[in-house]
Amino acid sequence: MNTPQRPRWHHRARHALAHSLRVRLVALFLLLALAMAGTFLVGMQYALGIGWRDAAKPLVADYIDKLAADLGSPPSVERAQALTQRLPLSVRISGPQVNWRSNPPDPGSDRGWGGDKRFKTDEPRFYERNTADGHRIQFGLSVQAWHDRPRFIGWATLAGLLLLTALAYARVRRLLRPLDDIRLGALRFGAGDFAQPIAVRHAHHPDELGELAATINTMAADIHQMLEAKRTLLLAISHELRSPLTRARLNTELLPETADVQPSREALLRDLALMRDLVTDLLESERLASPHAALHREPTDLAELVREVVAALDGAPVVTQALATDLPLLPLDRTRMRLLLRNLLENALRHSAGASAAPQVSLQRQGDGRVCLTVRDYGPGVPEDQLPNLAQPFYRPDAARTRAEGGVGLGLYLCKLVALAHGASFAVRNAGPGLLIEVMLPPLPHA
Repeated sequence: MNTPQRPRWHHRARHALAHSLRVRLVALFLLLALAMAGTFLVGMQYALGIGWRDAAKPLVADYIDKLAADLGSPPSVERAQALTQRLPLSVRISGPQVNWRSNPPDPGSDRGWGGDKRFKTDEPRFYERNTADGHRIQFGLSVQAWHDRPRFIGWATLAGLLLLTALAYARVRRLLRPLDDIRLGALRFGAGDFAQPIAVRHAHHPDELGELAATINTMAADIHQMLEAKRTLLLAISHELRSPLTRARLNTELLPETADVQPSREALLRDLALMRDLVTDLLESERLASPHAALHREPTDLAELVREVVAALDGAPVVTQALATDLPLLPLDRTRMRLLLRNLLENALRHSAGASAAPQVSLQRQGDGRVCLTVRDYGPGVPEDQLPNLAQPFYRPDAARTRAEGGVGLGLYLCKLVALAHGASFAVRNAGPGLLIEVMLPPLPHA
């Protein structure tokens, strides 16, 4: 099995720079700091350079005259050596009698004070002196003493820059931490968890991010209130409908079973049964959608439960069963799981008219201990763009809600709620042909 390769560091850095506000702020801070430091150094170097040439040049020239006189004529190599040992200078003597230099040839020793190209080429260079006997003496600053110092300064500068970067990142991360709280809070609200609001830092004097968090909390509270009002209204209507439906069914069953009344009596009983099932599904869906939904779990042989549900289907339809025999007993709510299986199988049978094969239910144990329940029909399937909406309440892919096809779009929604209440996943996809619904039950704690 090929493991996916991690992106290269520059790809990760580019992605972070393009998608992370925190990284962009730190990068902006660094660029601004480097630009300010560079501008300051260049400006100060230029200003000090002009001042040095104007103020220090006469003094240095006078001092070089004295050094050249001390070397004598012809220049003394011994005196030149003593001078270079006493002062950080480099000396180069060239002439008819003496040719000597204090340091081996290197670019720094020849620059000396003459590396400033801003001097005019037709001016005599003040760091050179000619003796009466035809020798030329060149003085310069010896860079040997500073060979290690620039390296240390460079590393120290880099360490300081990294330290500033770390401090800036820590500060920016602290400033943007409310964004993480807002993101997590939005995810909680989207999942229906309104119990924990977003933390507002400095609630008495909030900044812009604090005001945004407070506004989102207010919006979430309003949404929660509307959802609770809708749920309360739906439950109240469902409860109030059960009594008149029961009375209407009793009165219908008391009608005489004569030839002229029997067709109307049976049609009315069917409609009342559909309304009863609708009210029951509504109540059950609201109970399962509640965050305080309680399951009555007990060790359950899921394969045996599947066989019981298939045997209890109206009309004894043909359903292909592929049930594993090595399944453990699962802690399930038998009543809710029976409801899930019945709805899935009835949905598969409803869409199997004229199909090439009978619906199929299967149970398989996965390698990680999970149990996979699938129900598949071989009907026409569903358009791909409608698959995400199949498990939504009151949604049907067909526009016409005919009585013959049955249902009002609560079956799959109720199945999804039962699966999620058990900690399982619920997936719907086209199987080509037909529709496949997969419920992946979590493993046992010791599995």
